[in-house]
This record gives sequence, structure tokens and C-alpha cells, in this order.
Amino acid sequence: MTDIETLIKYIKESNSTVFFGGAGVSTESGLKDFRSKDGLYNEKYDYPPEEILSHSFFIEKTEEFYKFYKDKLDTRNFKPNITHEVLSLMEEKNKLDCVITQNIDGFHQDAGSKTVYELHGSIKRNYCMDCHKFYDDKYVFESNGIPKCSCGGIIKPDVVLYEEGLDEDTIKNSIRAIASCDLLIIGGTSLNVYPAAGFINYFRGKHMVLINKDITQYDHLCDLVIHDSIGKVFEQIKKEI
Repeated sequence: MTDIETLIKYIKESNSTVFFGGAGVSTESGLKDFRSKDGLYNEKYDYPPEEILSHSFFIEKTEEFYKFYKDKLDTRNFKPNITHEVLSLMEEKNKLDCVITQNIDGFHQDAGSKTVYELHGSIKRNYCMDCHKFYDDKYVFESNGIPKCSCGGIIKPDVVLYEEGLDEDTIKNSIRAIASCDLLIIGGTSLNVYPAAGFINYFRGKHMVLINKDITQYDHLCDLVIHDSIGKVFEQIKKEI
């Protein structure tokens, strides 16, 4: 039995499956990740991307923040890929409880997934820091300079920047899902971003599966590790479900 056949067997036998995903899920849509050799962190800017994407930088150098943000994080010309689509299909067929994602592109919802816990927020949601009026991503990305609310306040993306804490309800829901599922499928993540990566330590179920092109520090803890393209794996899953 191949590794993918084993994974499909796990999915079919599981009463409760959770998917925990990272940047590798969306790079197959054409998006750049942050940490690979071609990622955003290895491009040259006046400031390191980690600094630009911090809370203090957003407050102190808002215009510079938005130059980078609009240039690098506009995903409107990209679409969900096979992995997003199959996860949505699995949920529809009651073979998936929820998706927990570190991504901020909103592709899981675009593909039709209903229960999605976005650990780091979403670029699709933006709000005025003064009156809390909501704005979509189109408004922000098509604005000139710093996007402003009708009240005059500065609009902030609902994404978790460096120096900011994760949403408490999202943390609780994610940990509860991981702690109570039979099967945890981890895909497209280096498991280097904390506290999110630490959530998988709450798993107490039957099988933990990791799908990632590169080796991670958690490989040895998994029942099954597939070092391959996540899209290729989900192509096979689609045929079987």
C-alpha cells in the first residue's frame, strides 16, 4: 500500500478529521510564501518584511506598510487550487470537521469550506481603527496611499501582525478541534511559526499525518509523512472520495 493509499484509508475510517495548513497550501495557487528561498523574506526592501509586518511598524510607518502590503499581499488575481477544493468537498461529504489555517488569503472560504479557523486573520476583512466600520479587500487594495474610512479613520487589515496576539476564540476552537479529532492532517507548513505550530501538541487521536515538501521538526511524531506536493496528494484523495 502506498503512503497516499494509507492516508485515504485513514480518511475513510476516521469519524473526525481536522486539516491544519500553512503557506504550502496556497503556493500551488501561485502565491509566494514567506520563508522559502524564493519567499518574501528573502527579497530586498528598505526594511525586512518581518519588521514591515509588525504592529509597531504599521502604527509608526503606515504609508510604508501599505506600500509593501498592496504590492505583495494582493491575492485577487489568484484562485483556490485542488487542495482547497478537495478540503471543501471533504467537509461537504462529512469527511472533514474543519480547516485550521495559518494563511490569510481566504482561499478556503472561496473554495466553499464553511468551518475555517484563521489563526492569522484574513486580508478579506479590514476595519476602521476609529469607528470599526468594515471594508473588503478590494477597497483597501484599490485605495490611494493609506486607506481611510468615511469617518476619516485609518483602516487596518484584520490580520495578526508581529507583536500582536492571536484571537482567543480562534485559539480555543482550533485547540478543541485538534484535541478531539481521530485524524489530524497537517499540510504545507514548516511548523516553525509559533504559537500556531504548537497547537498540534494537543492531538490525542489515532493518526497524525504530515504532507510537506521539506522535512520538519515534527516528522518523527507522525504516523505517516509524505514529502511531496500537497496538490498531487489531494488529486489522489479527490478520486477516492
